[in-house]
Amino acid sequence: MKIYLDMCCYNRPYDDQTQLKVAMETQSKLYIQALIKESRLELIVSYMLRYECGNNPFEMRRKAIFDFMHQNAHEYVGIEHKAEIETKAAEIMRTGVKFKDACHVAAALYAKCDYFISTDNRLLKYQTDQIKMVTPIEFVMEMEGD
Repeated sequence: MKIYLDMCCYNRPYDDQTQLKVAMETQSKLYIQALIKESRLELIVSYMLRYECGNNPFEMRRKAIFDFMHQNAHEYVGIEHKAEIETKAAEIMRTGVKFKDACHVAAALYAKCDYFISTDNRLLKYQTDQIKMVTPIEFVMEMEGD
């Protein structure tokens, strides 16, 4: 099963864990990472993820996220697909999705991912029959059959 984690998922473990929702999303995201490391899920990474991660001002976080993506990516949607990705992103943006978010979704669609996983509730309002848009918690619940 192919999945795409957007940048807010990668950053969730670094957020304030005193909020229950954040802590639950963090635990779900870490479980998803374990499934990826066990090769039970196929991680898709894109040039937009690399761009956003490269702009992270916290060196330790940036390195940890880059390392995970590099070591575990099953497939990479590179800059050579930028025109096609951004054409699809423009279509997605007509629904109110911001540019970078639309590029993430478009890259996931390009790679034929089964799931797009995000903690961004505004982005998750975008729905399509081409990919399942879920939070990390929803993904884990579906994986476990609840």
